[in-house]
Amino acid sequence: MAVLGLGLAALGRPGYMTLQHSGDLPSTEPRAMELHAHEVFDAAYAGGVRHFDAARSYGKSENFLASWLDARGHRDVFISSKWGYRYTAGWRTDAEVHEVKDHSLSHLESQWAESRALLGERLHVHQVHSATLESGVLKDRAVLDRLASLGVPVGLSVTGPRQGDVIDAAMETGIFTWVQATWNVRETSAGPALARAKARGAHTIAKEGMANGLLSSRGDVVGWKEFAHQQATTPDALALGIALQQPFLDVVLSGAATVAQLESNLRARNVGAVDGWEAFSVPPERYWAERSKLRWT
Repeated sequence: MAVLGLGLAALGRPGYMTLQHSGDLPSTEPRAMELHAHEVFDAAYAGGVRHFDAARSYGKSENFLASWLDARGHRDVFISSKWGYRYTAGWRTDAEVHEVKDHSLSHLESQWAESRALLGERLHVHQVHSATLESGVLKDRAVLDRLASLGVPVGLSVTGPRQGDVIDAAMETGIFTWVQATWNVRETSAGPALARAKARGAHTIAKEGMANGLLSSRGDVVGWKEFAHQQATTPDALALGIALQQPFLDVVLSGAATVAQLESNLRARNVGAVDGWEAFSVPPERYWAERSKLRWT
């Protein structure tokens, strides 16, 4: 069975595309957000979570994580982070552009230096953020060679309806030992490729296990809340619990933005075997088209 980790996409910046995200933050003032993030980190750690996943484009996620580790002194925490997107929202939720992709060698160098300056030896995995076939990063020899020389395990995250193709292409390069993909009961298409990657020795991570909140109590997926009630659990715990049971996954990320959400997500570990959840899956093209319409709040 996989373990729960904590993704920081909704904790390191004021805006994110999770349903009703703006209502989760007591303040968007940076110091207040840092203290709020620390509270969620503390709750996660107390609940047994040890894997924390950040990114350069998640605002101040690495800063918040670094200051928390400096204050608490935890030495058993595993940190993965990502390079490849630049945060451009200016600490606003209504920015026209929230992040910009750049998979160039120069951007790798600058963001690697930034991550190492904040996290130092505590950074355990460095991932390409949202690698796609179109970005060309998997064929950029200079980038691949530099990644292989960093001295830490290298991974990638993938996104979009062709996640499986990107995972397969990444594994052919021979340098990636961590793979992170969107997998949830709505979007299951990456499953076979994740299984192939794991069979080749890669560690696998599922992100967006609650489909950006659509599979939480805030969501409107027809029949999902009733299905969770039949299983005697909450919608969020059920979604994450099903993901935890997939044999091709090692880590399933909670995207909790509050302590209450985190504590509810932790109940996913108590979910038993579930039959019939496959009825909630949709074709990847539909899933990603619907996701593209979500608003940043």
